[in-house]
Amino acid sequence: MAVALTSVATTTRSILLREAEHRINGLLAQETGEFANFEKRGVDPDTGRRFDDPARLVRVFLERQYADPDEELLGLVGRTDRDPAQFIQPRDIPVAVPLHEDADARRRIYDSPDATGVLDRPSGEIRWAKVSVARPGGEPEAAFVVAFHPARELRGADDVFRVLLAISAVALLLTTGIGWVVAGRILLPVRLVRTAAAEITEQDLTRRIPVRGRDDVAALAETFNAMLDRLERAFAAQREFVDDAGHELRTPITIVRGHLELMGDDPAEREETVRLVTDELDRMSRIVEDLLLLAKAERPDFVTPEPVQLAELTADVYVKARTLGERDWQLAEVADRETHAVDPQRITQAMVQLAQNAVQHTTAGQTIRIGSRADDTHVELYVADSGPGVQPQDAEVIFERFRRGTARRGARGSGAGLGLSIVRAIAEAHGGRVRLHDTEGGGATFVLTLEEART
Repeated sequence: MAVALTSVATTTRSILLREAEHRINGLLAQETGEFANFEKRGVDPDTGRRFDDPARLVRVFLERQYADPDEELLGLVGRTDRDPAQFIQPRDIPVAVPLHEDADARRRIYDSPDATGVLDRPSGEIRWAKVSVARPGGEPEAAFVVAFHPARELRGADDVFRVLLAISAVALLLTTGIGWVVAGRILLPVRLVRTAAAEITEQDLTRRIPVRGRDDVAALAETFNAMLDRLERAFAAQREFVDDAGHELRTPITIVRGHLELMGDDPAEREETVRLVTDELDRMSRIVEDLLLLAKAERPDFVTPEPVQLAELTADVYVKARTLGERDWQLAEVADRETHAVDPQRITQAMVQLAQNAVQHTTAGQTIRIGSRADDTHVELYVADSGPGVQPQDAEVIFERFRRGTARRGARGSGAGLGLSIVRAIAEAHGGRVRLHDTEGGGATFVLTLEEART
């Protein structure tokens, strides 16, 4: 803005100077033109005839003229000495030495072969124009001179230039102040983002940036808050993994260490100890694998949806589940359509886990049904058993990690309480959810509900 305002002031000064030059040149041309016209057509008022005396011509013309401000009209008549005689049109000129008082300047103008020119003097510049007069037989030779002192015109342009610079400086200061305030308000959310980023640590990811408005800065704050949400979830999952692993692995490690410390030399005792230790190590391995799977569920590539025939997927789950135990396995309703909403491997993993859970809470010969259904917006796959069902107080907690409920549905199974957590993680990774409700006639039904993505 400083460059723009300075350019405006400089351009204005240049325009004013050009206009002053045009006015001065026009004035000189006008005065000399009027004298040339008077010389051709004017008559002596005393004789009534054309002028035959140059001095008389100049004198009469000057008597009828009135000089403009900063202008001098002179009639110079040649002499044998250096300084030509002069007839002047009286006018107060605001310069130290006007032309009619500067003999050397008058001589230089009178002797110059040019009709116009510029005369530089210590007392001030003069722009001049002249018309020489010489009648045949007329003596002496004379010249009409128009002299203009441009100092005041040029000073006016400089005054305007200085005023514009002063106004521009004030405007620049005001604009700078306003811009500073406005920019500060606009960039405040950016500073908040920077401050929040500097204050965020692994121990405190709860800080968020207040979002105001709907502009790009507000969008930046929302994006930053979303990133903090993802980081907080990631760190929470990491801490939860470490806490869960430490809590659940502590018991089998203690059991293994205790048996190894108490193991004697008796071969039967040693064999039994090895069997117990191996069993605990296998359980530890399953816990670690399940925890790693839950940790991977936070990654965006955990599921890869692809076109899948629901009928084929449901039949595959049914065939795999039948090997889990001797139950009355039934393939219930089957949705006969293609969907793009599921990762077949992850869904199979979740359904088999639900089937394993049903096996653990039923006895030989009890019914377990597997099925699928779909409408225009959702896909559902379910496992329904005829076991003892789920207590109401347990329904809210069985999908959490290492939570088996306050009352077990049965005495079978020795899982770590991660199976249903894995099922929920797979459902949520698909953008869906897992629901639990009672089976008609007794038992529990687990339903995977996924959003449909038909083509």
